[in-house]
Amino acid sequence: MRRRLLAVLMVLMGAAALLLCVPLADAYARGRTEHLLLQRRSEAVRFADLADRMRTAADRAELSAEISRYAQLYGAGVVVVDTAGATVARAGTGPAAVAATDAATDSDTAAGGASDGADARRRALTGRSTDRLPTLRPWGPRTVVLAEPVGRDERVSGAVLMAVPTDAARRDVAVRWSFIAAGALAAFAAAALVAAGIARWLLRPVLDLDRTVERLTAGSLQARAVSDTGPPELRHLRQHFNTMAQAMADSIGRRRDFVADASHQLRNPLATLVLQLENVEPHIAPGPGLTEHSRALDEAERLEELLDGLLALARVESGTAELGDQDVARAVRERVTAWEPVFGAAGVELVATGLAEGLRARALPDAAGRILDALLDNAAKFVPHGRRVEVHTAHAPDGCAVVRVADDGPGVPEEQLALLLRRFARAPQHQNVPGSGLGLAIAEEIARISGGRLAVSGNEPHGLVVELRLPPP
Repeated sequence: MRRRLLAVLMVLMGAAALLLCVPLADAYARGRTEHLLLQRRSEAVRFADLADRMRTAADRAELSAEISRYAQLYGAGVVVVDTAGATVARAGTGPAAVAATDAATDSDTAAGGASDGADARRRALTGRSTDRLPTLRPWGPRTVVLAEPVGRDERVSGAVLMAVPTDAARRDVAVRWSFIAAGALAAFAAAALVAAGIARWLLRPVLDLDRTVERLTAGSLQARAVSDTGPPELRHLRQHFNTMAQAMADSIGRRRDFVADASHQLRNPLATLVLQLENVEPHIAPGPGLTEHSRALDEAERLEELLDGLLALARVESGTAELGDQDVARAVRERVTAWEPVFGAAGVELVATGLAEGLRARALPDAAGRILDALLDNAAKFVPHGRRVEVHTAHAPDGCAVVRVADDGPGVPEEQLALLLRRFARAPQHQNVPGSGLGLAIAEEIARISGGRLAVSGNEPHGLVVELRLPPP
């Protein structure tokens, strides 16, 4: 968003700079052209007066001497013609003299706009002076032609044609345009710095809100937006957001406290009930009553296990432990070693493959071990005798630590895979298997708070795969 905002501001500032600089540069070029015209026209008027007073050979010599000195001083070409187009006097050498001669003879072959010069000559022979020149720019034109009538009104007896080099004028235009461009670039750079500051000022509270939302999503319910800069509307939004976040944290905290308190308070009377049921058992005669008593005792123990799971889940959700660096490979080796007797007694093969050395992650304390305990406990319950459970670790391309638990048991239908991580979710065919249905839910919550994730998928050709991913340290 910041880049897009800066791009829009840069485009607007660039357009504004062009709209200001281009007319200014064009105005200076036109002004410099007008100044050149006024300077050279005054000389042309003086030559026209000398030509108009020319009566004798001495007058002709004086005119020739004047235009020669002028042509030598300014590098211009000067030609005086009569009404028939015949040349009366000529001075100058080089391209300027050629342009003046071409203008006097109506030639369109010379560089520098001889056709414009011929038009100026025709206007001068009708008594009109050159009143404008082509606008001078650094790249041209290199020579301009202006004409001044000799005589006035019906007494026009000829014309003075001057081909004037524009090198000095074009150089002035180039220098002034350079100053204008440098000023525009400096103004644009200053405006860009101001725009960057404004964009940062505008977006700082937005970025702060984004980071806070990300932390809230990751489970840090105490995260709050702290930026106190930006427009008043965004500051008000920050205050309302923090109020909403606090209300949400209070609500979730009350719910967790209720679950924890209810689970804790129910454990004592439930333990007393279990104890009383066990004490009553010797006084019950064999028969249907003893069978029902055994069922009641099993249900009480199952309820006790369920309360223990709820209490554990509440503690995980409300935990305030800091994330830290931990050795995932070591935790996996220790838990596999601890669970091998359990699997051996159940007739299930437990193997560990690809234990990557130096596999580390940033997570809750002992997160890998606690999650692996839940996964192996789940496998020990549901994988039949004679089957195999494999634990594999690896480094992911993004640096995450991956722990994969795969079995070749019966698995679950694909449409039920998404239910396995839900609380109290159990497959219909496993309703009678001991357990509370909270093991995978607790493991998934630990992975989420640690910044990782737990995923369940089917194994080929049959079975289940549970994959744990924890972020790198």
